[in-house]
Amino acid sequence: MSESKKNSRRRFVKNLAASSLIAGGGAISLLAENKKIEHIRARKTYQTNDQVNLGIIGMGIMGFNNAKTATKVPGVKLVAACDLYQGRLARTQEVFGKDVFTTRNAEELLDRDDIDAVVIATSDHWHQKLSIAAMEKGKAVYCEKPVVQKFEEGQALLETQKQTGKVLQVGSQRVSSIVSQKAQDLYHQGAIGELIMVESWIDRYSPMGAWQYSIPRDASPETVDWETFVGHTPKRPFDATRFFRWRNYQDYGTGVPGDLFVHLFSGMHFVTKSLGPNRIYATGGLRYWKDGRDVPDVVIGSYDYPQTEHHSAFNLQMRVNLIDGSGGSSMIRFVGSEGVMTLAYNSVKIENKVLDPHPGYGGWDSYATFSKNAQKEYEEWYKNEYPPVRARIEPGDMEFKAPKGYSDHLDHHTIFFDAVRNNSPIVEDAAFGLRAGGPAVATNVSYFEKRVVNWDPQNMTEAGNTSKKKKRKQKI
Repeated sequence: MSESKKNSRRRFVKNLAASSLIAGGGAISLLAENKKIEHIRARKTYQTNDQVNLGIIGMGIMGFNNAKTATKVPGVKLVAACDLYQGRLARTQEVFGKDVFTTRNAEELLDRDDIDAVVIATSDHWHQKLSIAAMEKGKAVYCEKPVVQKFEEGQALLETQKQTGKVLQVGSQRVSSIVSQKAQDLYHQGAIGELIMVESWIDRYSPMGAWQYSIPRDASPETVDWETFVGHTPKRPFDATRFFRWRNYQDYGTGVPGDLFVHLFSGMHFVTKSLGPNRIYATGGLRYWKDGRDVPDVVIGSYDYPQTEHHSAFNLQMRVNLIDGSGGSSMIRFVGSEGVMTLAYNSVKIENKVLDPHPGYGGWDSYATFSKNAQKEYEEWYKNEYPPVRARIEPGDMEFKAPKGYSDHLDHHTIFFDAVRNNSPIVEDAAFGLRAGGPAVATNVSYFEKRVVNWDPQNMTEAGNTSKKKKRKQKI
């Protein structure tokens, strides 16, 4: 462990030991801290002339959820919506009012002068293109994850944000969570010692969790703008299943890594302040949901993280199983040299195990195989070599939980609209989003091409491969 980490750990232990004495020496509960938390959304009031007019492109599941959350932020008004399915435009006006302008043409929405910001909640293959178009039209952008479908798209996105100076926030809300912030504080205070590895997963157990979304009975070439949806991907006859369940197909989505791994990368990178891995390898397969999809339903990724000023070198294991018979769960476990920090959706827990500084002897050890004289000699040597150390008070387990009803999604939107108004800093800008989304979609490259991907976390692109890229496989 580095000297700075050791000092940080000592301070952490000292502070918690004092707290445990006050609390009677039992496990420390941080639930009382909830009373000190002021939700970001309650910190500001807005004047009438501060209203942000919002347009949303893509009124599917996330589009509707973003609309409902965004309009809870004081001073935000939904004025326009775009979707390629006519039924969703009708539903938009049913929920948000007849005065909401609706269109099937994204360019028509972006050309409106009364729109300050847009949410991009389309299928993944349109994320980068529409984000660039929106920034070039002078709009602030909230883009759903992953911000790119292929990592090669990232540099153009970064350049556009730099040139236009427009706000761009990616929609992985856990980076704005007070729980993630608490985990970051605990980690950098040395709560678990030196980071050794991270285990993370999001498992599911339902047809909808595996993207078998409902398909409306009126879906047809008349009600769906299929040609625009297909865009630059291979031309196909109209297919309602591919349109409404696009996550199942490589042409339009990013599969398990782009939908779910990216959340884990975002949360883990936020806590550790990491720039990302430098080596990526993935395996898995299509084990259960054999419904015509061409992406796997089980993916397991292994990632090497190099040492930086913020963390030691460590290994990351990540998985998603869309047919987890236990019912599904989600977790990020930071395994350190002196404890484990478990980050769930609305809680963070610390469990400490302190390693004895002396190696010990006896038990499952070669000591028992020595002769009596050799054992005696070894005991005398050991006591001289490892004199007893003073006992110390170690912190017990502790857990922090978010207040009941807390929404990191709402805080994420609040941060975005505050940046739109005041150009205040955000965490999940294009670079942060690409540092999470890049390794996620590179996981697909590793899986389909059956190779290790060497990643450059600083420049956010594949490293050491100047040869012509192999054609992506389209079938499992």
